[in-house]
Amino acid sequence: MKSITAILAILALAATVNAADEKKPEAGKKKMNPEEMFKKLDKDGNGSVSKEEYMASPNAKKDEAKAGERFGKMDKDSNGSLSLEEMTPKKKKDA
Repeated sequence: MKSITAILAILALAATVNAADEKKPEAGKKKMNPEEMFKKLDKDGNGSVSKEEYMASPNAKKDEAKAGERFGKMDKDSNGSLSLEEMTPKKKKDA
């Protein structure tokens, strides 16, 4: 019985480690900062990212429903496009 418990504990630990590894960026790939991301998404170079440009990104194509929700939340002025300011996360101030 102890060996079964030990095996289950090892499997649970392995699953946890594997799940944590999947969340890490791929080796050799650095995470883009908001300005780099903005420039990459702004295909027509007009200084804003339209919903069509945003939805054409590989990440948006993974889950279009969630991407549409994210776009809507980021589009603070509801003009149908994102500025660099809207794509830049605001840092929370310590209370």
